Amino acid sequence: MPSSVTLCLRTAANFGKTSPRARFLARTFASSSRRHEINKVVPSAEEALKDMKGDSTLLCGGFGLCGVPDTLINQVEKLPHIKGLTAVSNNAGVPGSGLGKLLASKQVKKMIASYVGENKVFEQMYLNGEIELELTPQGTLAERCRAGGAGIPAFYTPAAVGTVVQTGELPLKHNSDGTVQSYSAPRDVKVFAGKSYVMEESIKGDYAFIKAWKADRLGNCMFRFAAANFNGAMARNAKTTIVEAEHIVEPGDIDPAAVHVPGIYVTKVIQSTTAKSIEKVVNARSPEEMKAGALGSGDAASKRERIVRRAAKEFKNGMYANLGIGMPMLAPTFVDPSVEVQLQSENGILGLGPYPQQGQEDPDLINAGKETVTLKPGAACFGSDESFGMIRAGRIDLTILGAMQVSAKGDLANWMLPGKIKGFGGAMDLVSNPEKTKVVVTMEHTDKKGRPKILKQCEFPLTGRACVSMIITELGVFDVDFTNGLTLIEHAEGVTVEEIQSKTEAPFRVSEDLKVMLQ
Repeated sequence: MPSSVTLCLRTAANFGKTSPRARFLARTFASSSRRHEINKVVPSAEEALKDMKGDSTLLCGGFGLCGVPDTLINQVEKLPHIKGLTAVSNNAGVPGSGLGKLLASKQVKKMIASYVGENKVFEQMYLNGEIELELTPQGTLAERCRAGGAGIPAFYTPAAVGTVVQTGELPLKHNSDGTVQSYSAPRDVKVFAGKSYVMEESIKGDYAFIKAWKADRLGNCMFRFAAANFNGAMARNAKTTIVEAEHIVEPGDIDPAAVHVPGIYVTKVIQSTTAKSIEKVVNARSPEEMKAGALGSGDAASKRERIVRRAAKEFKNGMYANLGIGMPMLAPTFVDPSVEVQLQSENGILGLGPYPQQGQEDPDLINAGKETVTLKPGAACFGSDESFGMIRAGRIDLTILGAMQVSAKGDLANWMLPGKIKGFGGAMDLVSNPEKTKVVVTMEHTDKKGRPKILKQCEFPLTGRACVSMIITELGVFDVDFTNGLTLIEHAEGVTVEEIQSKTEAPFRVSEDLKVMLQ
């Protein structure tokens, strides 16, 4: 039996001898591949956003300044009628860049984010009551976006149990005088297999702005390195997903196995026209700088180096480890070469390498502190939703992070100081499974005014309860038992137990096998 294609070809060949219906079919076959092809590419951001409405929920990919859809954001800034936006993003860029522009133009009325960071404009707008802020743990934010796109209305997570997120004591909006106008809603809590979890509702977006490395006219997208971050989860979520791509390619130019977001989720594609930025350029130290001191010179640098060198002893061969910003990021510098550790960065990297040499920085390769980094051979990159899935599931053996305060029973406070707010970042997720992930805190023993940071109970809002297993300061090392409290197991050379006691509010036992602090 002739195929349908053969029959249509015969129809076309006998065009003048056939009925009007047959001639119509022949014309359709001959021209449909052009007239009816799927083509989601539009000529400009202006065209892509011509129907965008205000008072809607906008999901915006990016982490720091990496993978941010700046071309689309810049176009919204030019359209002042688009206002009253609820913007969902890990953070709000920096003043004058990314979502920071839409904060300044007063087009955003509410932010749902995990981190305020160094954006002083964002911080002041929140504290002065100019904008509403729904702070959300970074992993919870990623999962809320992923779940919204997967048709899941809510889920339970171990992150933020026992914190202001659970209890509903997180200020959403302030009055102009700094008093609190409204608070967050308390979360439902349920126990599964003897462990408490809080319920979080998914987020549903009206629009998603996505930054891709490559996209084709069908809407298939591919991300590059750490620029994947929130882009994949958000692209799958919104009613209207608009992608700006660095390279618009033909269908088939992206290997099917390399498609990170299938075109079914994408509404429009435009050419990205905005140059990529780097928030924090950090380079590898030269041999001369290392000789002068890996962390610099002076008493403060000496204290930090002592802490970091000791923290490096916690790495064991074959470990998967996550490092917080600041001192923890420097620990790998002191790891013995015989110990191989895979470093994970919660913005979507496994196999994190050292800082790049000058001139080798890549805006698509940053760590959780928005610093430039490299990848080790065998590294993997993925989205933030997958990154926090491996974190919450306890696939990370060790996390090292900083703290403002730690309690005698291992409670951690590291996200907020009175009158200032940085945000949770990924810390609440990183400490949510202490049964499987060892949590080590590195910090100076006292604050700048000489007040103890190891307390009977934390005074600042908690990041997690009963989660810290070890505390390392310039004075000593404590093991933490969530029931029985602290045990001093090491003291720095030249530091007495009495000195440590005088600078520690929390009571502690002294190990019978007390040692001099390892270097």
